[in-house]
Amino acid sequence: MNPYTLLVAVALSAQTTDKKVNEITPALFAEAATPADMYALGPERILQLIREVGLAPTKAKNVWTAAGQIVEAGGELRPDWAFLEGLAGVGHKTASVVMAQAFDVPAFPVDTHIFRLARRWGLSRATTVEKVEADLKKAFPIETWNRRHLQIIYFGREYCPAQRHVFATCPICSFAATKAQQDAEIKARAKPKKPVLPPA
Repeated sequence: MNPYTLLVAVALSAQTTDKKVNEITPALFAEAATPADMYALGPERILQLIREVGLAPTKAKNVWTAAGQIVEAGGELRPDWAFLEGLAGVGHKTASVVMAQAFDVPAFPVDTHIFRLARRWGLSRATTVEKVEADLKKAFPIETWNRRHLQIIYFGREYCPAQRHVFATCPICSFAATKAQQDAEIKARAKPKKPVLPPA
């Protein structure tokens, strides 16, 4: 995967499972693996190829618009925060992933999983992604950031899931989670979910 296809894949992953992104991107990148080719596809064709992901119409438009922005800027992604975050549909988290994984620039991408785990493990008490990111950057040496965020994600998937999590069996939560955190999660899980009403 090149820097551009990584950017697109990460942008498509918002509110969509990694499994679904992995299922739809091969066909998309078979037709367009460069910004120029993606822009040439047009938003309608992009939408046809990504229709199974969440928010597909908006993402198709953003992918096409961002491709045009990259073409206008010379046709290649570059390790520049302002450039990446100025692309349509690209937020700080997506830019952070690209900087870390494509360009090896120290970054600490914070997605919903890392946000949850950092708070569960007592690494941050912050309530915003920006502040959690700042706390994690203080907690770990800069030379470890690029691999540490991946380690947290993989560890969380294996031992510390959001659902059906048992604190006592988790190698970290068994000693790091406070009684208040455990009680709060147990209470949240026991709370009945509100029914989702169909649109009027």
